[in-house]
Amino acid sequence: MNRPWTADLGNGTYRNPVLNADWSDPDVVRVGADHYLTASSFGRAPGLPLLHSRDLVNWTLVGHALDRVEPAADFARPRHDAGVWAPSLRHHAGRFWIFWGDPDHGVQQINAEHIDGPWSAPHLLKPGRGYIDACPLWDEETGEAYLVHAWAKSRSGIKNRLTGHRMSADGRALLDEGRTLIDADRIPGWFTLEGPKLHRHDGYFWIFAPAGGVATGWQGAFRSRDFSGPYEERVVLSQGRTDVNGPHQGGWVRTAAGEDWFLHFQARGAYGRVVHLQPMHWDAEGWPVIGDAGEPVATHRKPAAPEQPVAAPAVDDDFPGGAHGKQWQWTANPCPDAWTEQHEHAADGLRLSCLRTPDAHDLRLLPNVLVQRMPAEEFTVEVDLELHSDEPGAKAGLAVLGDAFCWIGLEAGADGTPRLVHRYAEGAAESERDAAGARASPGGRARLRIEVTAGARCRFSADTGDGFRPSGQVFAATPWRWVAALLGLFATAPAGTGPAGTALFTTFRATH
Repeated sequence: MNRPWTADLGNGTYRNPVLNADWSDPDVVRVGADHYLTASSFGRAPGLPLLHSRDLVNWTLVGHALDRVEPAADFARPRHDAGVWAPSLRHHAGRFWIFWGDPDHGVQQINAEHIDGPWSAPHLLKPGRGYIDACPLWDEETGEAYLVHAWAKSRSGIKNRLTGHRMSADGRALLDEGRTLIDADRIPGWFTLEGPKLHRHDGYFWIFAPAGGVATGWQGAFRSRDFSGPYEERVVLSQGRTDVNGPHQGGWVRTAAGEDWFLHFQARGAYGRVVHLQPMHWDAEGWPVIGDAGEPVATHRKPAAPEQPVAAPAVDDDFPGGAHGKQWQWTANPCPDAWTEQHEHAADGLRLSCLRTPDAHDLRLLPNVLVQRMPAEEFTVEVDLELHSDEPGAKAGLAVLGDAFCWIGLEAGADGTPRLVHRYAEGAAESERDAAGARASPGGRARLRIEVTAGARCRFSADTGDGFRPSGQVFAATPWRWVAALLGLFATAPAGTGPAGTALFTTFRATH
């Protein structure tokens, strides 16, 4: 299997980012010798990805904790600015716990005895708008439990503030009305304080929290002897002289060897929020020092841990048994009937039904696009496609999907004959348009290719039996508001009644 990016350099060192894809707002926990990481998934399903590593450098995707985004009806269509924001992953009382803030519904919680589930149904712990970035803490010394969260100004009119609650030990109830723990409007130069992670260490309550905005901000640390405050603050990680913009929002973890490390993201436009690993230690005054004296490292020795196989989250897929791998998500919650129809199994690849929809002109509106993250800054992705439909307008393809989108694939013409088409839509456009002229596709087969170079510039091409031929102009991928550009597979047909045929995808490959 090809791996477009691996962080392990094979000589006892690693390079950043350790996860070179959009694993947004990461949080991490250690259980025994194992580390687990989760990340924001917004409105995609399944949500709450779960990654595993022994050494914090080599990661594999082991599953998802959330089958569907709740309330399910609210996520029947793509919502890339809603859903699961900045989850926190913890282990307490023999169970894994994930808390997150849905900016439109409130703080939610799920838990499981094992990382691979079954996970409990989402429990709405604090209903309301604007509550985001929730994190719990169980104080093992006193038995008390706490919760802290940030605020989304877009929903509440409040930002730059962290609110704390006492919480029941079972994580199902808050025991007070809450109080402001940190009002960063009162700290000169601080703005957009969010993403808090709550810890106990060395007799202090610690809140690790970023500020300054996603693309340009910094990582802060706050400490107090009392949960209610007052808290003193310090900037513990910033860009400094490096090219790592806005290094912040992530999680601190102590390994089985007793070393401290910090995982955080870097916003990289269409590529999303890639994840870096920084060494961490405590200075003489008891404050954390992250990276190289508070600046991100590009390379470093690996954490002390037994040697691990070089690994990265899967990208390639042969769709064994007709099923897709864990790396794929739908752009929204498919309704039950659509899911059954869309996820038709085939022994020889992934067979998607050409779902009838009035929105076939705009991939951004469709819940039935199967997507995964772009796996590196420069890579090539290919997939084989067969279109089994003579329904005029039925189509299927390989896409780069964001605020703007572009795809190449097959479409049944007015006479039902399959042809190769290439289409795109700008961010402000409400419908796709041709990026190149259509050409015949004998047998309704094509191998599709997208070559991505620096700056997320995408060159499309296809082989319909006479070798790869380039198509259209270079397309510059764009992110959604909070989500990176995504690679997508889809099959649709115009609105109507009755079956509209199927599309068969096989041998999905990415190379670096």
